[in-house]
Amino acid sequence: MKLNRIIITILSTLVIACSATKKLDKSFAKGDFEDVILKANSVEDPLANFRIAESYRLSNRIREAAPFYLASIEGGIDEEAAHYYYGYSLKENGRYAEASEVLENYLITAEDNRLKKLAEREIKKIEKIDEIKAKESYYRVKNLEDINTKEAEYSPVYNNGLLYFVSNRDGGKVFKGTGTPFTDIYTVATIGAKVDLGTLKLLDPMFNDPIVNEGSVTFSPDGKMMIFAKGNNGKNRGTNDVNLYWARFRNNRWTEPEALNINDTDSWNSTPAMSSDGRTLYFASNREGGYGGVDLYQAKLSSRGRWVDVKNMGEAINTPGNEMFPYAAEDGKLYFSSDGHPGLGGLDLFVASREQGGIVVETLGAPVNSRNDDFGLFLFDPSKGFFTSNREGGEGDDDIYTFVNNDPNLKVVNYYLTGTTVTNDEDESEVILPNTLVKIYGAGGEIVDEAVTAADGRFKFRVYSEEQYNLLAEKADYFVSRDKFSTVGKSLDKSSLTELITNVTFETKLHLDRIVVEKAIVLENIYYDLNEWNIRSDAAVELDKLVTLLNDNVEISIELGSHTDSRSSDEYNLDLSQKRAQSAVDYIVSKGIERSRMEAKGYGEGTPVMLKRNSQEITLTEDVILAVQDEEQRERLHQMNRRTEFKVLTYERRRFIEEEEAADELFDDTLIDGDKDEDDKYFNKRDVVNTGKDKD
Repeated sequence: MKLNRIIITILSTLVIACSATKKLDKSFAKGDFEDVILKANSVEDPLANFRIAESYRLSNRIREAAPFYLASIEGGIDEEAAHYYYGYSLKENGRYAEASEVLENYLITAEDNRLKKLAEREIKKIEKIDEIKAKESYYRVKNLEDINTKEAEYSPVYNNGLLYFVSNRDGGKVFKGTGTPFTDIYTVATIGAKVDLGTLKLLDPMFNDPIVNEGSVTFSPDGKMMIFAKGNNGKNRGTNDVNLYWARFRNNRWTEPEALNINDTDSWNSTPAMSSDGRTLYFASNREGGYGGVDLYQAKLSSRGRWVDVKNMGEAINTPGNEMFPYAAEDGKLYFSSDGHPGLGGLDLFVASREQGGIVVETLGAPVNSRNDDFGLFLFDPSKGFFTSNREGGEGDDDIYTFVNNDPNLKVVNYYLTGTTVTNDEDESEVILPNTLVKIYGAGGEIVDEAVTAADGRFKFRVYSEEQYNLLAEKADYFVSRDKFSTVGKSLDKSSLTELITNVTFETKLHLDRIVVEKAIVLENIYYDLNEWNIRSDAAVELDKLVTLLNDNVEISIELGSHTDSRSSDEYNLDLSQKRAQSAVDYIVSKGIERSRMEAKGYGEGTPVMLKRNSQEITLTEDVILAVQDEEQRERLHQMNRRTEFKVLTYERRRFIEEEEAADELFDDTLIDGDKDEDDKYFNKRDVVNTGKDKD
């Protein structure tokens, strides 16, 4: 899948001025790399050789670039990049010892910090190749010969009995970036790896344009939404005009494709993949703010059906190199291709798993990976699937391969946490609370997932073995609710399982209280020593909960009121209660809450507790308490009056969900949205770029 095809997405900012080669400069600047290669072959000088080498690299043919980098160096080219990329091209040709020597020599005089770091990284990757080759593997791979041709076939995706893939097999107009035909999306009926070539056909013309590169495809779980990558027609300057489009299957036909709202118009956006629940979209992009070349990003599906909250997937997955072609497996693992993580060469396939709150990335090793490009994996089930490779021995360019994982210990355990959001109605009966935003956080405070409950108040999250979690639920007009959950000690022993896939579901409930202004809420266990107002350690624990509540509900201001029993004078009790209330406020301020959000109020003995007993209301006045014969019971009643309460004084209504829904009213309900380094150019060919072979 030559890296060139995958993203011919960032043109080199390098334009070599030479009066004898102005036409070459123009072709190079436009990304017409094949034109440069053909014309520059007749110009024998260091700059021309460097331009040829760069054209091969940027069109994902780095192996063919090696002799031209060398010729430019021997000719005295004054370009630091020539030395680094010469070493890199040797590595991609499997000449590891020579590559290490060239890169180490380059580091002696290196001045470009970016290239220097890349060279150091490549040397370390070469050192790990033998270790990767020795990795035990249970994979068996086979070329899917029935479907492959001498042209490119890549990015297989199975949906509803059809295998979708990208190819330029039918020829047609040539894309000048790579010298190969533009790519289109095809389908063929298949049962597992058995394809029915009699059903092979191009996808509808509204998806395929003969002078535009179409790339990788992904589907929602029900198969009724398709997202794919689409490039430009090669007429626009630059190669970043590759974006994601979506269409919906309705009334037995697909709707006209429209651009997704998450596209960055100045960047390459491609290789989409949806999660098994359809709530997360993964894709690759070289937009600003990434870690290097192309990075993996994710977006969430909002309650109104729009993709929102685009986030870079972080440095555990993304590297200074290129990461693309994500695939979200049903077991929560993310498969992807990368030339930045240590591998055997070119793009290799990796899997990212969550373990004890962190992300662990592992290579799939040989024979799935080779020293060529290996990418575009899709699992038919946990032990079988498809992927793409341009390895030696194939039918031609990129080929589709099948694989089987015969690991005898392959057992998949999926852990889920489901729950319901509830509240109390006016009769204090528990009722369902719909449209509530629920978030789940890892022990380190990182957000793992979030969802908005439907009419049944239900939510569902994937959780992982031996981890601690924090849950948070929020809804306008209700106090934020928090709870803890843990899978520690609850993991299954895989060695005892007989099924390939086992699902384990835990259940919880999140209760939210309505915010009612001026309604007193008792803070439990706020005790003071006799005639004292200092905050005791046990009281501090409870006040810390109020600190959390105020941090979670920034829209409220409160009164913190203190009450005493009636066993001293009114004047003394009023003064004591004011000091206690002020002491509590001072403590909360010391924890970072603004003093302006709180008022201290001492009530003395003037507002005793009112209890309900057998449908009767009883106020715990001094006379009522003294009428109780049991001394311990009388003391408990006095303690009930010695209480600390808070009540909301002001509340600015929270609108986090309402604002989103109001904004979404501008869109049709059925729509799903209606350091940039020179290395970004690296993406020429794979997945809908400006190249004939775009690999979304």
